[in-house]
Amino acid sequence: MTTTDPLLRLPVTELALRVRRGETTAEKLTEASLAAIEARRDLGAFLTVQADEARETARAIDRRRAAGETLGALCGVPIGIKDALTTKGVPTTAGSKILLRRESTPPNPADGYLPPYDATTVARLRAADAVLVGKCNMDEFAMGSSNENSAFFPVKNPHDPSRIPGGSSGGSAVAVAAGLTPASLGSDTGGSIRQPASLTGTVGVKPTYGRVSRYGLIAFASSLDQVGVFANDVASAAAVLEVIGGHDAHDATSLPGAIEGVVAALPKIEGVRIGVPEEYFAEGIEPDVEARVREAILRAKERGAIVVPLSMPHTRYAVAAYYIVATAEASSNLARFDGVRYGLRADASTLAELYTETRERGFGAEVKRRIMLGTYVLSAGYYEAYYLKAQKVRTLIRRDFDEAFAKVDVIAAPTSPTVAFPLGARTADPLAMYMADVCTLPASLAGLPALSLPCGTAKAPGGDRELPVGLQLIAPPLREATLFGVARGFEELARDGR
Repeated sequence: MTTTDPLLRLPVTELALRVRRGETTAEKLTEASLAAIEARRDLGAFLTVQADEARETARAIDRRRAAGETLGALCGVPIGIKDALTTKGVPTTAGSKILLRRESTPPNPADGYLPPYDATTVARLRAADAVLVGKCNMDEFAMGSSNENSAFFPVKNPHDPSRIPGGSSGGSAVAVAAGLTPASLGSDTGGSIRQPASLTGTVGVKPTYGRVSRYGLIAFASSLDQVGVFANDVASAAAVLEVIGGHDAHDATSLPGAIEGVVAALPKIEGVRIGVPEEYFAEGIEPDVEARVREAILRAKERGAIVVPLSMPHTRYAVAAYYIVATAEASSNLARFDGVRYGLRADASTLAELYTETRERGFGAEVKRRIMLGTYVLSAGYYEAYYLKAQKVRTLIRRDFDEAFAKVDVIAAPTSPTVAFPLGARTADPLAMYMADVCTLPASLAGLPALSLPCGTAKAPGGDRELPVGLQLIAPPLREATLFGVARGFEELARDGR
């Protein structure tokens, strides 16, 4: 990977402290980030770069510091934002042509919809004096596991640019993995933060459903979507999560209270009961990936963790249940993109033609596939046969977790069954692509907090390059502090090499 300014690899709390003390400046950090983004345009991590706005923000922070004003928790820290989050006056596309204000060949993300408001998470970053440097590339409407479904260009893995970074938040993951920003925001519906974190060697966290506001997050599947964080280390992810989390009156699903205690969570391994479900190590997991995950768990056991074998029998149905529930909700949510209110508008002589032509030209193949599937499972005669059964399976998966957490503090498993696969390897096989999220879907269906952190490297079958492997930790609802404490324990074990 191309070397970037080492400052951008430091923990975000360290960077903010240096800015606060005057040891560096917000402007210097911002210029380093913008230079790195420009130098690695080949990776496709960003759709829009807010260079002028970022510089203006950074200079204002430095002036306030010089005047002795109190600065926010993330003062001067450059952060990338997934393009599914609305940013006031800044082009927002959700990775789709349908949100463009004008058509061009090739499509230009600079022509994206200009939102009149910030997403709550974006507003909270601004309030914490973070510097927002740009909008990160993504699979269209967050539908994908490889970031090859972007309407503009694919994102490439910095560890091997011939391979995918994971999706749908691939741009946000690569922004951190390539040293373009110290942290970024993504969204996770079925694993879209954790899976790319695993494949790029970063930390990615999805909080308990409802702990972070979805206001301003362009919806894919509303009962599953959740904003989360990418960072280089667990403590940095915790620092950003505490800033963006907490109740929001604009979001009816928002839970009361703030996210507290995750930054202060001390590393903990000794005495922790770690559940290891056999279903997560089933057929399809690459041998070296399984080996790295089991080695990480063994190191924890050697340091005093209590490893508890588990069986979670309904895990095997998670992929089927997810792709019924998620597509049904997508079918409903994406009905609003009709050429009338915003974005692309096709020339047509009738209203029906306006709808069909706009959606035909604006949506990509994967989005159309999921809308059709979702419409089908919600249609008369099929609702009970598919959608209702999928919701019942979702309840059974949640009960599996409830029973497991009566015995253990956290669950440890692979994040992805494979290392990053080559670009184009699965684009012709949607089912194979969907299976990339097989390990992350259960926690999403249950609404649980989950985190992926690096646990070594492995070679792809037949490959010769070492690629990142992620360990997934899952905690009970609202137990983010436990999740981060155990994650920091695993991080220390990996750092110590034992």
